This record gives sequence, C-alpha cells and structure tokens, in this order.
Amino acid sequence: MHHDVPSRAATPEAAPVAARAPAERRRQITLGVRDSFSAGLGIFPLGIALGLLIMQAGLPWWLAPALSLAAFAGSLELLLVGMMATVTPLAAVALTVLVVNFRHVFYAFSFPLHLVKHPVAKAYTVYAMIDEAYAVNASLPEAERSAPRLLAMQIACETYWVGGGLVGVALGAALPAPIKGLEFALCALFTVLTLDAFRSRSELPSVLLAGAGAALALVLTPGLALFTALLMFVGLLLVRHTLTTRRPAQETTDA
Repeated sequence: MHHDVPSRAATPEAAPVAARAPAERRRQITLGVRDSFSAGLGIFPLGIALGLLIMQAGLPWWLAPALSLAAFAGSLELLLVGMMATVTPLAAVALTVLVVNFRHVFYAFSFPLHLVKHPVAKAYTVYAMIDEAYAVNASLPEAERSAPRLLAMQIACETYWVGGGLVGVALGAALPAPIKGLEFALCALFTVLTLDAFRSRSELPSVLLAGAGAALALVLTPGLALFTALLMFVGLLLVRHTLTTRRPAQETTDA
C-alpha cells in the first residue's frame, strides 16, 4: 500500500508568512506615498510654473506632459522651455543638459538602487531619481527603506509633476496677462530641500564645503558654475573622508 506523504510546503508556519507578505507590501506602498507629501508640496507648484511658462512662451500645451514624461527633470525642463522659445542650437542644448543633470551621477553613489531587483522597476528608479526623491530617501533610516516604498514615492512625485504641469497649462490659457517671477520657484524648492537635508543630517562641515565649492566656482568658472561646484564639492568630501578615517587609525596606533 502507498501512503500519502504530506507536502513540506504546506507547513503551518509558511501560511502566515505568505499571508503577511501582501499586507506588508501595501503598508510599504502607503508609507512611500506618505513620504512623497513633503516633496509634493514643492513639486506640484513647480509643475504649475512649468505649464504657465510653456503657455506664456507661446509653445503648444502638450509640451508640458511630453517634457514631464520624456525628461522628468524639473530644472532642466524649465531651462528647455526658454531654449525652445528662442530656438537655441542643439549643441548648446546638449551642453546645458550635461551641465545641469551631471549631478545625478553623484546621486547614484548613495541612492538605494540595490533594493529594486526587477529590471523594469530598476530602470524606472534610475529614470525617476530626481532631486526631491533623493532628498526624501536620504532622510529615511537604512532599516526603513524598501523597494515598494521607494517606487511608490517616485511614482507619486511624477504624478504631482505631470498633474501640476497640466494645471499650469489650464491656468495659462485662462489668465489674460503673464505672471512674472515663476523662475524663482525652482531656487526656492532647492533651498527648502537643502535645509531639510541639513536638519536631518546635522552636517555643518558638509554645508560649509558646499558653500566653499559654490563660491569658488562662481569666481573661477561663472559660465559653468554648477558643474565646477559639484566637482569641487566631491573633491572636498573625498579629502574630508580621507582625513576623518585616517585620524582614528593614527589614534589607535599611538595608543
């Protein structure tokens, strides 16, 4: 006679774990959307500014969602609007894109891309690695980060951006006169993100090094100040890291 052997996969311990997985995933997604709220307070109005600028420049309305989906880079999109309106040569546009978005190379060094395993999801994470997403993720403890939470936060941020652009297009079509000073919205957003990062990290030396790099870049290369400031800031951080790691080693040797 043959006796039925119970399957090892049907153990009572495996069932609760499998049942908890979807609930935990939903919780992480909820946390990711909640994380996006602080960044969304700046992203949505900035998207409105993009839509208004596009309409005031006389460009077609569909350029707002097209730029937001193709590039998804707020500072670059605002610059491209002016370049498109003045018919800037492609070589100048390419150089501007390189200089403005070169900072994203440094983001990849500390952005938790290793958490996302699926190739399509990882590609989207790289595509949606904007300043706001980096700043929000940097404020989270390492133990609280996860792929669903990261992806939910990035998708929510892009939703704010595209939605804000469409609202700006509608407002631009309805308003009779142009609005001045919209370009300052980007500077204000970066200022808020910098202050949030400083409060969460309490890194006064890093802030001072960033200020020194920016000041030197404005004096030495005013035409490429952002690019030069980033390179100087990275170099200063490497020097600081070398000095701080060498000091404990020397103290241990002396002891």
